[in-house]
Amino acid sequence: MTLQPLNEQLPAIEVSEIRQFDESVSKIPGILKLTLGEPDFNTPEHVKQAGIAAIQENYSHYTGMVGDPELRAAAQHFFKTKYGTDYDAADEILVTVGATEALATAITTISDPGDAILVPSPIYPGYIPLLTLNHVTPIYIDTSKTDFVLTPELIEATIAANPDAKIKGIILNYPSNPTGVTYHAAEVKAIASIAEAHDLYIICDEIYSELTYDATHISMGRYAYDRTFVVNGLSKSHAMTGWRIGFLMGPRHLIAEAKKVHQYLVTAATTIAQRAGIEALTKGADDAQVMKAAYIKRRDFVYAALIQMGFEVARPDGAFYLFAKIPERLHMHSREFTQALANEQKLALISGTAFGPGGEGYIRISYAASMDDLKEAVKRLRAFIASRTD
Repeated sequence: MTLQPLNEQLPAIEVSEIRQFDESVSKIPGILKLTLGEPDFNTPEHVKQAGIAAIQENYSHYTGMVGDPELRAAAQHFFKTKYGTDYDAADEILVTVGATEALATAITTISDPGDAILVPSPIYPGYIPLLTLNHVTPIYIDTSKTDFVLTPELIEATIAANPDAKIKGIILNYPSNPTGVTYHAAEVKAIASIAEAHDLYIICDEIYSELTYDATHISMGRYAYDRTFVVNGLSKSHAMTGWRIGFLMGPRHLIAEAKKVHQYLVTAATTIAQRAGIEALTKGADDAQVMKAAYIKRRDFVYAALIQMGFEVARPDGAFYLFAKIPERLHMHSREFTQALANEQKLALISGTAFGPGGEGYIRISYAASMDDLKEAVKRLRAFIASRTD
């Protein structure tokens, strides 16, 4: 039996290097994994109880496709209070199935086949397959020489170097996965200004906004409102990865088009999870503070240990990752390093190559793990470095 070809874009994408490596090393007995970007905390108890109550109260039917009105009102208040944005709950906030669906919806909304999108690198790899499936070309901008911060100069140089590209927009993610670096007000304003000058849309993934450590998160929605989709959600702020509640926010003229895409992708987010989300954003508006305090202690511990071992590390201002440059004296590529570390010391970290150009020579460590696990991880990493140095 012969079958017609599948989507011609599928051969160009694969399961992410992060997931592939995580699955492969999971077979190693005694492996300690600092691989995935998932809080090690449980969903707050009062949020869980709200979910249970929603089941008992028969919230088992569709909400409207844009989401529960009460949740959208809670989101409007939460993001306005926290970050100074002012998206109208009625027609500027869309409840999505996690941040991933929000990203897929935003990319599909702004993109035509043959377009290009600017992507600062290293960056979370999940964006690229979404671009590929939409027949959009990612144009990488290597930020490894600017402390992993996208600058107007880098944007201008990249646009000038690609005169024939139909550049439609920019994807940003801050605080960043994998570096933990974030953007301050002057940097956000500068990117907003250059996006306006070149008539570029901005898709800004702000999922780690509640895990900004040394300053208040600055949302792109404050400075480039007319051309920006802001993506956020409850996965990181409230340890609700499995509940799959995200938000896509933007001006009404963009959200009006995005909701068409959203409807035919998923219809609507899960009603029970949306009811729990109301509890999270109202009575649990500051739930992230307990997690954030723990993450700061973990960051400081692992950061100091890495520096002592000879790594160069971008000091993270948010999220829960450290992006460390492998000491040159080891003469090891990123994938070689992470595979040998897993085999020899049963410690799994992610190769910097998973995050695009600019990632070679680096490793990513997730410190969303207990302090006991982090202490053991440092011990194993130190043993590995010592064995290779000798």
